[in-house]
Amino acid sequence: MDSLETRLHTILPKQRVKARLIDRYAYASDASHFYLLPKAVVQPISIEEVKKIFEFSHRENIHITFRAGGTSLSGQGVTDGILVDLSNYWRKVAPENNGETVRVEPSVIGANVNHALKRFGRKIGPDPASINAAMMGGILSNNSSGMCCGVIQNSYHTLRSMTFVLPNGMVFNSELPEDYIRFESEANDIAEELRALRNEILNNPPLVERIRKKYKQKNTVGYCMNAFIDYEHPLDILTHVIIGGEGTLAFIAEAVLNTVPDLPYKMTAMLYFENPEIACSAIYDLKSTGAEALEFMDRASLRSVEDMPGVPALLKELPSRASAILCEFQETTQAKLLEKYEKAKPVFATLPLLTEPNFTQDTQEQAVMWKIRKGMYPSVAGMRVRGTSALMEDFTFPVERLGEAVVDVQRLFEKYHYENGIIFGHAKDGNLHFVISQSFFSKEDIDHYEKFNDELFDLILNKYDGALKAEHSSGRAVSAFIEKEWGTDAWHIMKRLKKIIDPANLLNPGIIITEDKFTHIHNLKVMPVVEEEVDKCIECGFCEHICPSRDLTLTPRRRIGVRRAIKRLELAGDNTTRRALLKDYDYDGIATCAVDGMCATNCPVDINTGDLVKRLRRENHSSFQKKLALWGAKHFNFFEGAARLALRTGFLLNRVAGKNFMKKITATTKRILPVVPVWSNQLRMPGKKIVNPESGNESQQVIYFSSCVSRMMGGEAGNVFLSVCQKANIKVIVPPDIKGTCCGQVFSSKGYVDAYRLMTNRTIEKLWVSSLNGKIPIILDVTSCTQTIRSCRSYLTNENKNRFDKMNIIDVIDFAAEKLLPQLTITRPKDKIVFHPVCSVYKIGLLPKLQVIGKACAKQADIPAFTRCCGMAGDKGFYYPQLTASATRIESDEVKQTSYDGYYSSSATCEMALSEAVGKNYESILKLLDEVAE
Repeated sequence: MDSLETRLHTILPKQRVKARLIDRYAYASDASHFYLLPKAVVQPISIEEVKKIFEFSHRENIHITFRAGGTSLSGQGVTDGILVDLSNYWRKVAPENNGETVRVEPSVIGANVNHALKRFGRKIGPDPASINAAMMGGILSNNSSGMCCGVIQNSYHTLRSMTFVLPNGMVFNSELPEDYIRFESEANDIAEELRALRNEILNNPPLVERIRKKYKQKNTVGYCMNAFIDYEHPLDILTHVIIGGEGTLAFIAEAVLNTVPDLPYKMTAMLYFENPEIACSAIYDLKSTGAEALEFMDRASLRSVEDMPGVPALLKELPSRASAILCEFQETTQAKLLEKYEKAKPVFATLPLLTEPNFTQDTQEQAVMWKIRKGMYPSVAGMRVRGTSALMEDFTFPVERLGEAVVDVQRLFEKYHYENGIIFGHAKDGNLHFVISQSFFSKEDIDHYEKFNDELFDLILNKYDGALKAEHSSGRAVSAFIEKEWGTDAWHIMKRLKKIIDPANLLNPGIIITEDKFTHIHNLKVMPVVEEEVDKCIECGFCEHICPSRDLTLTPRRRIGVRRAIKRLELAGDNTTRRALLKDYDYDGIATCAVDGMCATNCPVDINTGDLVKRLRRENHSSFQKKLALWGAKHFNFFEGAARLALRTGFLLNRVAGKNFMKKITATTKRILPVVPVWSNQLRMPGKKIVNPESGNESQQVIYFSSCVSRMMGGEAGNVFLSVCQKANIKVIVPPDIKGTCCGQVFSSKGYVDAYRLMTNRTIEKLWVSSLNGKIPIILDVTSCTQTIRSCRSYLTNENKNRFDKMNIIDVIDFAAEKLLPQLTITRPKDKIVFHPVCSVYKIGLLPKLQVIGKACAKQADIPAFTRCCGMAGDKGFYYPQLTASATRIESDEVKQTSYDGYYSSSATCEMALSEAVGKNYESILKLLDEVAE
């Protein structure tokens, strides 16, 4: 019999069927503490392909699970069947009706939807903390809410219509009136059963009352039972039970949501109370003020962030049981905001606060407060013991008993020795979260967790009649407890609903409806101790969308997930599987990582997976490779000359044999010799030798450190720099011995530490002399080189460290914004331009300066919403052009939708990558200044 992979190839192209061991292990984790190894991963791109997958599932009797962002915390995104990965496609977002509604596909990130709505002053209702990574498929399937949206603006209540595919392959769109008629005729058995369930509920007054009560507070346990009393037509009922259905009833192909106002005017304060009981007793009065956010934090959670930079010293001085509530007012205008605040003042005067409330509209002060609130989970997660998981659970208590509930949960922490357990949450809705560290390595660990879990759930359900899940949905964490929470009548309705829609139980089985009463302690994720970067990772997935290799091979989360899998296999003695993973990891995990470090900018625990990959590269190098790299660093002058000669020869051959000759010959050679770089038609001729100009203001002289890439393949970059400086009357000094110098990135990114150390020390020595012992500022013309030089200090000798500390190393963007622009006369501004900010622009905080340049040089200067690392990674794009092609796809698609007068960046190789992707010539920002200035 053919393998599963071969059979899947009959319904999907080979490139979108992932059945290698490394693919399966890469997708075995999501953000939860559960772990299952899928049989295969498939990536459909159309409804027709989804229908084929459903048909295949039934024919082969293999269950399937749909997954978008994989940020869910309850285990609904893992499977031992076929995982249907949507994250690389299905990214459409389209505001409609002046932003009053928005049309979305399941894999567009929530924050990107809000970005598209921003110009209308609107946003989607759900505002989960993971909105910068969570995708709409998960937001809808989990009925997400968040910090401010409460119950009224969650996914269920803001849904306008939905297009979905049922397990039987039928497709319906509740936006179309004719589909209501078609549903009753073509899916009559389902329609009649839904009517029967509705009638059964309506004829059971206690159940109706139970449903109404449950949905007055946050609750994502089980199916959305309120759909049966809120709606009459079977299609409306089904559409709304699919919301919060956790992918167990249908595939959501598209949804139209009603949007809500994005309130731009905010006033924020941190309110401190003596203990949680007093803090929570103030919630009712605080709610009456119309505050949008009331975020509770217990003393342990405040303690977890008190050492973060910028946090007020007051946090360390608070009493042992103190608690805080972050209170924020939001409004559409400044006048309305002040009016709301003035009305609230008498309430604050009556509260037993430890300190006077200090409400502020200062955005930096507000950012610090939200940093405190949002930094708690990552802080505890980052400090947890190696080999443990960071568990974040959420539940709902009656608001009037919230303080009592906090104390009860704190007592459970003490009883079960969760010393670092913290409690925080959305107090306005009675919705609390807690974070604890837990190991699942041994039976004793699991038994300990089970006892704590059972006692906690008993407390929530029997003492408080609360909800086991307020926002995170049932998943594997609470599916076994749904009947206990809802009661037998509601549970039977849910079971019948699942049977009606998915009679074969092939769509995400074990989620919501399960006969396994121990689902919550089965398939738990073991976190072996591997290495520093891996052990810190909480597998949240926040890094994935920003990774340049995300659509080609692995993301940072998956790189780390496979490293953990390799260690698990080693501990289990399965060396055959381990070796197979290691073999594929060379390409998927190491070779195609751009080591750009952008993942760290989104990581809540500050992991730079690029550093991990650099170390792995370093460990994989043979002694011969290290010696060769060191020789290259010592003789970089020769290497630079050889590269210039090779480029000139290539251009000559292209002129003689045709413009694509070098591209074809290098691609062919690479198939035989993988170490050969592939020619790009975006390469530029080596620049001519730059001569020191005699003009310029001596009092404003600068050293021009042209990067090696500018010297080798930067065309006229040097002459453009001189031209702009001449127009600004700035004296330029070109060091005579600049040839053969380099920031060292070419060695650092590949893990050649000795070569990098040699090169960076030599460069600092030369720049020290050229800058007259640090007296003259040094300008670098490539931003990634600036970042590399600025971060080299730990590799320098003590003498060079002292020199480095006295040198003023300035990036071309800083130089252009602060020195050139004020002294240039802009006479030819462009109408519309677009920038590609390279990775280093974000990492060293230069985006505002780039925007200053754009504002001065053009009427409209765009930065694409989906701008990401181009994957060029210095020279990696020449060796793996498939990486840059994949990395630039989304950004280039966005840029191509508009016609621009110019395309600009601040790195020669990144400019080549974007030029190739967009089909337009990207040039240096210096070229922009030269074009617009007189």
